[in-house]
Amino acid sequence: MSNQSPWILPAGIDEVLPAQARRIERVRTRMLETFDRWGYELVVPPMVEFIDTLLVGTGEDLDLETLKVTDGLSGRQLGVRADMTPQVARMDAHSLPSVDERRLCYIGTVIRAKTDGLGGSRAPMQVGAELFGSDGPEADVEVISLMTEALAVGGCRQMTLDLGHVGVFRALVRAAGLDEAREDQLRDALTRKAVPEIRQTLAGWSLEASLVEAIEALCDLHGPWQATLESAVQRLNGLLDAEGRAALDRLATVAEAIDARVDGEVLVDLSELHGYHYQTGLVYAAYSPRMGREIARGGRYDDIGQVFGRSRPALGFSLDLRDLLGEDDDEAPAGPTVYAPARLNDAALDRAVADLRGKGYRVITTKSIPDGAAQLVAVDDGQTQTWQLTGE
Repeated sequence: MSNQSPWILPAGIDEVLPAQARRIERVRTRMLETFDRWGYELVVPPMVEFIDTLLVGTGEDLDLETLKVTDGLSGRQLGVRADMTPQVARMDAHSLPSVDERRLCYIGTVIRAKTDGLGGSRAPMQVGAELFGSDGPEADVEVISLMTEALAVGGCRQMTLDLGHVGVFRALVRAAGLDEAREDQLRDALTRKAVPEIRQTLAGWSLEASLVEAIEALCDLHGPWQATLESAVQRLNGLLDAEGRAALDRLATVAEAIDARVDGEVLVDLSELHGYHYQTGLVYAAYSPRMGREIARGGRYDDIGQVFGRSRPALGFSLDLRDLLGEDDDEAPAGPTVYAPARLNDAALDRAVADLRGKGYRVITTKSIPDGAAQLVAVDDGQTQTWQLTGE
């Protein structure tokens, strides 16, 4: 018989206690108000869907993250959402009227089938915003700026932004003529910045020396945006096709605009390839000095709506609201608490309690009133009994 406690929660799953829950609700309200001021409308995707529709367009990355169960009604396999972005893309393409541009936001718990190995929750409270129908750099700047403002209202006012573009790596893959298997192998090594592994892998593929040098250079091309992009032009431009050069130009345009807007360091990392299977352009992440991993991330995924009947430009970001709990130092104190005796059939007491709650007091009715606490006490003037607040 196991000695393990039956109350242990699964790895990566935790509960939210009152003080944290109060802070979460306060930050959630602030963020939704911020999204509304920017014109982003709230949607609520379903927690579960049939797996064949939930994973459409997302690739193998999300498939591995998705917890799968069997539907007791239909017998079909269900997936518990691991990311709401594809669901929101479907809502834009399939569930809502056609418009040129649409701005949507969402908040809710998602469930991951495994941990990320970096201390992240398997049940993050995902907050995000998506912009559909705009393919210009202005849209990139808008969404990244909204991401930084959402973090700021959540208490994260010191951050570093990391920008990348999957188009640069894809241009080098095209130049090298790599098949999909080799592309994935190289992409995985680049994401880990495993330089010895990359060199060994490239040495076995008989590529031109200039291409090998350019691919290896991606690991070095990270740092302050302006210097990094100037170096990238010098080291890569001769090997990039028109799409690859356009990716560098787009990065420079967006980085310059963001640098002028955001009070924080703006970096570029050309080996940053998160979400590679469905990202189509710019990718970005925000880092907090308090954490050893990104605190928000996003990018372009222009093709994700095609399977839902509407292929058009799209980009967005998401974050785990609970990651911000340690960032917010502006903890609002709970309202003043008053204790009242627990009594039945006392209309005067009931009116006094309702009046105080209407004025913003927390009123707890109990048979056990702490010593020295503010409380409602009965006052009898000989004709009628009233209740008054004392102890403040």
